[in-house]
Amino acid sequence: MVVGSALTGCQKSPSGQEDLSDNSLADTVIPSGYGATFLGIGECGSRGPDFREVSCASEKAAARVLARHVGPHADGPACPPLTDFVLHISESRPSFDEDGDGAVPRGFACMRNLEEPHPGDPGNGGGPRTVVGDCVYTARKGQVRETPCDGSGEMAPQFKVEAAVQRRAQCPPATALYVQLGGEKAVGCARRV
Repeated sequence: MVVGSALTGCQKSPSGQEDLSDNSLADTVIPSGYGATFLGIGECGSRGPDFREVSCASEKAAARVLARHVGPHADGPACPPLTDFVLHISESRPSFDEDGDGAVPRGFACMRNLEEPHPGDPGNGGGPRTVVGDCVYTARKGQVRETPCDGSGEMAPQFKVEAAVQRRAQCPPATALYVQLGGEKAVGCARRV
């Protein structure tokens, strides 16, 4: 069973999990082959209540896998910056699976829509990660949420993330808000809009 949840160069990471280490778009990923690995990097899935793996050439294809990890999302690495949504995959025992052991392990796939909209792109107000170019508003004390920079969202933008740095002291003097981004440059320097 597969359950989807919107939040937003291929290589093996030191933990052995597949990952995209740069900001490459999905169309630069070499697919592992439809069906070889359930929703492997570069493969596509359909939309709807039962998200299914389909050939990327299919008219039903809606999104492509940018990165795929085993285990819960909270324990795993961050998705690539251009991820539109995270697809949570529950463990199942289908009649066919990628390695013949009779199981598809619990995990998650970082997905990018094949067509617009791309909520994970900078300034579009969505995706599972906040990146440079995104706008945020204060949801409650100590917490911000993304919103489209063009003002088309439910909430108007209050701040725009202008830079990502390792430490707060590296932010420009005009920084009005520090946003936790994660990764090597975990501090977002945001100015008031």
